[in-house]
Amino acid sequence: MAREDGKRNFALRDVDGNETSVFSGNTPRQAALKAARRLEDKGETEQQAPHQEIRLREKGSDKVHIYDAWAWEEESPDDSPDWMPNRITEANVSKKGIEHVEDV
Repeated sequence: MAREDGKRNFALRDVDGNETSVFSGNTPRQAALKAARRLEDKGETEQQAPHQEIRLREKGSDKVHIYDAWAWEEESPDDSPDWMPNRITEANVSKKGIEHVEDV
């Protein structure tokens, strides 16, 4: 269900169907990228990053968006502000599909 600013909320689901976190974004992919940055297993580079499946249920809907997600750490840009850490987490996702659930 869209908010006044156009953002939608997506609940991160585990394998048992428990919803542990909520990420917001204008699109499911935007929320999936936010969730992917929080993955515990990160690679040294994008090519070495382990891939994990993440599932995001759109709040107010029975749609579950399924993504293949991976994250890695890299050096922050040379022109980064002082408050930014030396290493930042980058992430990417690839959509696998949509499922509809009945337990909402």
